[in-house]
Amino acid sequence: MGCFLTNSSLGRKLVMSISGCFLVLFLLFHMAMNVVALISGDAYNMICGFLGANWYALVGTAVLALGVLVHFVYAFILTWQNRKARGNVRYAVTVTEKGVDWESKNMLLLGVIVILGLLLHMTHFWSKMMLVELMGEHTNALGLSPTDGAALIQFTFSKWYNVVLYLVWFAALWLHLNHGVWSMFQTAGFANDTWLPRLKCVAKLVSGLIFLGFAAVAVVFYVKSLCCCC
Repeated sequence: MGCFLTNSSLGRKLVMSISGCFLVLFLLFHMAMNVVALISGDAYNMICGFLGANWYALVGTAVLALGVLVHFVYAFILTWQNRKARGNVRYAVTVTEKGVDWESKNMLLLGVIVILGLLLHMTHFWSKMMLVELMGEHTNALGLSPTDGAALIQFTFSKWYNVVLYLVWFAALWLHLNHGVWSMFQTAGFANDTWLPRLKCVAKLVSGLIFLGFAAVAVVFYVKSLCCCC
C-alpha cells in the first residue's frame, strides 16, 4: 500500500485528493469560525479560548500542518513528473474538455501563493495566540490577551495593506479550490459527463463560500476601523 501511494501516479493523486478534502473541510470550519467574529466578538473569543493551547488543539494543529505539508510536497512531485512526461500539462485533468481553465494550468503557482499567505497568517495570528499561550505569557507583543482574537482581528485588518495582502491570498485560495475540489472527486472516479459538470458547480459554490466568508471579515473589520477614526 505504501509503495502504491508513493510510487504510483494514481496513488499520489489519491493522497492529494484525501489531503485536499481534509484541508477543504478545515477551511470551511475556519471560515465559519471567523464569521462568528462579525456577529459577536465575545462569542468569537469564547471559541478562541476553547481552541487555545489545549491538547486537542495542539493535536489538531499538528495534523493540519502534516496535511498541508503532504499536500504541498505531493503537488510538487506530481507537477514535476507531469512536466517531465507531458510538458506543461498539469495533474488531474483526465477528461477531454473544449478549454482548460487558467487555474487548472497554474495550480502550483496558486498553491505557492496559498502557502505564503498561510505563513503571513501564522505570523499575524498563530504567533500571537497559541504560541504565546504555549510560552506561558499572558499578553502578546501587542499587549493583547492571546485569547482576545476579536481585538487581534480588528488590529490586523485596520491596516489597508494587510487587507490587500489577505484578499490576494483569499483570491488565490478561491481559484485553487475552483479546480481542486472537483479534481479530487475526479481522481476518486467521478470523471464522467454526468458528474463532472455537477462537481464543477459544487466546487464553485464551495470555493466561493470560503472566499466570501474570509473576505467579508477582512473588509468589514477594515471599514469598522475607518468608522472608529471618524
